[in-house]
Amino acid sequence: MRLADVRQRLRSAGASPRQETLALRAWVRGLPLDAFTKKANTSFPKSLLAELPAIHAELAAIALVRSEHAGFDGSARFVLELTDGQTIESVLLPRDGVCISSQAGCAVGCTFCMTGTLGLLRQLGSAEIVAQVAVARSRRHVRRVMFMGMGEPAHNLDNVLEAIELFGTEGALAHKNLVFSTIGDRRVFERLPQGRVKPALALSLHTTKAALRAELLPRAPQFDPAELIELAQAYSRATTYPIQYQWTLLEGVNDGEDELDRLAELLRGHYAIVNFILYNKVDGLPHTRTPHARAQEIVRGMMQRGVLAKLRVSAGQDVDGGCGQLRARELSQVPAGS
Repeated sequence: MRLADVRQRLRSAGASPRQETLALRAWVRGLPLDAFTKKANTSFPKSLLAELPAIHAELAAIALVRSEHAGFDGSARFVLELTDGQTIESVLLPRDGVCISSQAGCAVGCTFCMTGTLGLLRQLGSAEIVAQVAVARSRRHVRRVMFMGMGEPAHNLDNVLEAIELFGTEGALAHKNLVFSTIGDRRVFERLPQGRVKPALALSLHTTKAALRAELLPRAPQFDPAELIELAQAYSRATTYPIQYQWTLLEGVNDGEDELDRLAELLRGHYAIVNFILYNKVDGLPHTRTPHARAQEIVRGMMQRGVLAKLRVSAGQDVDGGCGQLRARELSQVPAGS
């Protein structure tokens, strides 16, 4: 389902353009659909008010919470069922964030990610993307939305950009707090600068070596990492946001000094931050996590080379909600709740 379908449903119930906007504003913020009528000094006609409970139920059914798994760190992983029975996952993060999915499954097949082992099951419509944030905001305050869940946002660009525009307008979320995470695709660099809402960009880099990147991200567009960085930095100049470079640390694969030297060379003088991510073990995948002490040493080494870097420990690892751990779990295998 796309946002156009939601808008049409509201119009068919008699909503004016202003009333449609108010209802969408309430939905994306996790509120009842008539939440903004009094504040906006606007009243809905009786015919529309009579329809709002049914419409609200229909919107809630776009992504039904089938189970919620609370992590010790304040995170929560949701298994959400879509209207066709397909399941996806999103993660409420500590400190007011939510990590959402753009696809069921993923076609890229990164060798360190559970989602990639599924292949692409289907695209999510823009309303299904928005519904994940509506669920999150109905439970707690959310000020950051990250497209770092299941799927590659660049492969579902129209729906993702529709959702981002709603988040940055009626959703009242700061544009820089909407994070578009991608492996890199020319369409992204062409279209993101044209949007009414320009999100922050996180680029999954993982290595400075083109051949190794092709092995780790087997179905990603074949870019030389240096070219990817130049494309990303053009977007940084257009938005004045730093580019977030994502780097999952894999022991003996991409955690050597040669990688750090080359990365520092490529990022010298750029407005950027490198997020080093500790690999989350996934059964059946071949990699090993770089030891924590070495990861800290890598961060220090990058800082000494003049590049801002952080070590990111994924939230929700104890409930399989960390980076690379999300998948479309079968409902029959999912506990009723935890």
